[in-house]
Amino acid sequence: MKNVWLAIIAFICLPGIGWAQQHKKDRKAEIKKIVEAQNYVFKAQTALPTAGATRQLTSDYDLRVSKDTIVSDLPYFGRAYTAPLNPSEGPLQFTTTKFQYMVSNNKKGGWNVTITPKDLTDPRELIMTILDNGSASMVVNSNNRQPISFNGYVTAKK
Repeated sequence: MKNVWLAIIAFICLPGIGWAQQHKKDRKAEIKKIVEAQNYVFKAQTALPTAGATRQLTSDYDLRVSKDTIVSDLPYFGRAYTAPLNPSEGPLQFTTTKFQYMVSNNKKGGWNVTITPKDLTDPRELIMTILDNGSASMVVNSNNRQPISFNGYVTAKK
């Protein structure tokens, strides 16, 4: 009787394990495809300012990446070293068409992406670490402000 129950449990659980592994491989292939094609959106869920508390982001903040354009709509919390020319615009709300995009493989799996805008004075660079499962973190280095980090995930652009 004990063997029958073990057989029933194995029959129910094993296909689920195989499906989960296949789903993980499919997700990794999807993330790799969108990162290499430069066609994805980084959705920020948490902001980690250099000074101050971590902030959970309740609004929809993102960085949209395509081959010819980067569109940033991210918040900034931190210290500015110079006053902005237009205080109504956020420092991480910009669009750039002139940028350098570099991708390298991460030693632990996933990818390191460095985006350097060429037509903006600030920010200087955006450095993303994207994992196989789609979770990601990003550090934004500026010339005139303290760095800020974000945690979130990447998804295919719609």
